[in-house]
Amino acid sequence: MTHDHDLVLRPTAAQTAAALNPPPGRCGGDLVVETLASLGATTVFGLPGQHALGMFDALRRSALRYVGLRVENNAGFAADAYGRITGEAAPLLLSTGPGALTSLAALQEAAAASAPVLAIGSQVPTAGLGGGRRGYLHELPDQAASFRGVVKSVHTVRSQSQIPSALAAAWQSALTAPHGPVWVEIPQDVLLAPASLPVVTGVDAAPEDLVPRPELTAVAADLLANAARPVIVAGGGVIRADASRKLRQLAERLAAPVVTTYGGKGAFPWTHPLSLRSWVEDRHTTDFLEDADVVLVVGSGLGELSSNYHTFRPRGRVIQIEADLGKLEANHPALGIHADARLALQALLETVPERTDATAPIRVREVLEKIDERITGQQLTLEQGLLTSIRRALPATSPSFWDMTILSYWAWAAFDAKAPNTLHSAQGAGGLGYAFPAALGAAVADPTGPVLAVSGDGGALYSVAELATARQYGLDVTWLIVDDGGYGVLREYLTDTFGETTAVDGAAQEAAVTDLTGPDFVALAESFGVPGTRTTPETLSADLAKALSTPGPSVVVLPARLRMFAPTHLDRQD
Repeated sequence: MTHDHDLVLRPTAAQTAAALNPPPGRCGGDLVVETLASLGATTVFGLPGQHALGMFDALRRSALRYVGLRVENNAGFAADAYGRITGEAAPLLLSTGPGALTSLAALQEAAAASAPVLAIGSQVPTAGLGGGRRGYLHELPDQAASFRGVVKSVHTVRSQSQIPSALAAAWQSALTAPHGPVWVEIPQDVLLAPASLPVVTGVDAAPEDLVPRPELTAVAADLLANAARPVIVAGGGVIRADASRKLRQLAERLAAPVVTTYGGKGAFPWTHPLSLRSWVEDRHTTDFLEDADVVLVVGSGLGELSSNYHTFRPRGRVIQIEADLGKLEANHPALGIHADARLALQALLETVPERTDATAPIRVREVLEKIDERITGQQLTLEQGLLTSIRRALPATSPSFWDMTILSYWAWAAFDAKAPNTLHSAQGAGGLGYAFPAALGAAVADPTGPVLAVSGDGGALYSVAELATARQYGLDVTWLIVDDGGYGVLREYLTDTFGETTAVDGAAQEAAVTDLTGPDFVALAESFGVPGTRTTPETLSADLAKALSTPGPSVVVLPARLRMFAPTHLDRQD
């Protein structure tokens, strides 16, 4: 009998030849890029820096494609989107100190959205680690500590022989459910020293399956089989697990209505008779969920937005399938199943009998009609019309990336994503500047069609440097900038909370802190060599369609002041 631990992996003839005859001029950085290539990486993002030069020099001797952005945070957003689109771990090469720290907001978004990003940063020379020699440029007392509260795992290298194993462990961590960002740091001298190790060719880091426990899925199947009014809440975990088809099969077998969270946009067909769409911040949806006798939550932690600002109070049993152990039963008591969404849904499909309920589509339609009546009563035709125009112009299979701007809030609730994994936003962590650099990463991941980015003027100013990146690489991204002269969302929040926005004295005149003096975005885009168009609500669809159908980057600017739909979580009187 042969046991796994008895197996010895014998090198192939090619591996032996490469090991015995390494090319000249290799350094520790070559071990990094060789390991990445052996793991299956084809593309890396990042910015060079003094301590990281060993990695960037090694790229000359590698087949890896390098995409360099202008700001580390934007490089992180691009890697995030690449990971979401491909399902692969996206390497992000960074330098020590300021370069590393500038990526933190992007890594926080990747963590919140379960995007697999493999961030590899340099460190000061080993003599400066652990309280040794001090005063190095970019030095932090404990650089890794800055990342521990953000990423899934931290891996510190102190010698060249540790590089392949550390990167393999980080790669596996990033791709094991729940996906997420990881951090690896390597000292400068380790990266620069001549490599004495053979060429890295045999690294394997397959992610571990997160399988549901059978006794839990048996109980869940029994609850669902005997439910009178089951309902499903589908979150981003369904998207990350590529489980949308299994979700639809289970919903149809159970005749269970489906609500998708903002992170789960596209996980269930928008026009399906059982689709309650994505109005999770609406009291009618919340009431419907509370009336269910069994609520199956798949791939969602029922956080602030998904629970209508924690006003959702289920009266029935909750079954929660969640890969992130920290989110399991974090907000509601449930039958908690710690598992990958795809594997758990498959287990339920194998055990749940078919049930019929002719009233389910009728009840869904009634809820959607109530929501439509509420929104129509707020006279928000401009905002609804803009979403219609964008949907008309955007090809059904093209991904879109949305910044934290008023139109994005609308898109979360009211935009038909058409397919899974096509609508992405920064709503996980909620930082500004996500849309455009993320769209660039998506265009790198799949150059076969156009990508749309949507920002406000405030968020656009975070990302405008990446127009140079878009032009340099000829990336097929159209950037729609809604210019309302300020931070529109915060303007509404301040007004709703305090009755007015805070005023400050600037340039001898009083202005709100949310008001912004901005550039002529069309002229600015053209100064980068990127075509720009100024549009109107009436011409948006045609202008956007033209830009999307023209290869290469483009900018479409819409001067407009939009309003958010009124919240309904405040309607509850308890």
